[in-house]
Amino acid sequence: MGRKTLETLTESMFYVLMALLHRPRCGTEISDFVSAITQNRVRLGPGTLYTILAKFEEERLIRETAVEGRKRTYALTDTGLERYQEEIARLRSCLADAEQEARRDEQDGTQVLPGGCPQF
Repeated sequence: MGRKTLETLTESMFYVLMALLHRPRCGTEISDFVSAITQNRVRLGPGTLYTILAKFEEERLIRETAVEGRKRTYALTDTGLERYQEEIARLRSCLADAEQEARRDEQDGTQVLPGGCPQF
């Protein structure tokens, strides 16, 4: 069985949805929000940002709310909010798996090296 569209979001996609949680924003505001909340760890160039926005609009995760010249403002839809919440649940499951594995390693006396190879 194939995966549904946007079943797993990229980090950039996740932060774009997060940027729209509390209010509509234009592209520049979205980019600034993502840079600020990630302390510049995630930076969205225009090509990446507008590709994501177009895909999200196509999938009805966001909608355009205003156009002023070249400035376009976007808002999260109910479908977008649902997808954001699903992604949070997925990420929490990933973290729970990692924590469970770390506890197992502690119990077994296994030490994971920086390269990812266990040391016994």
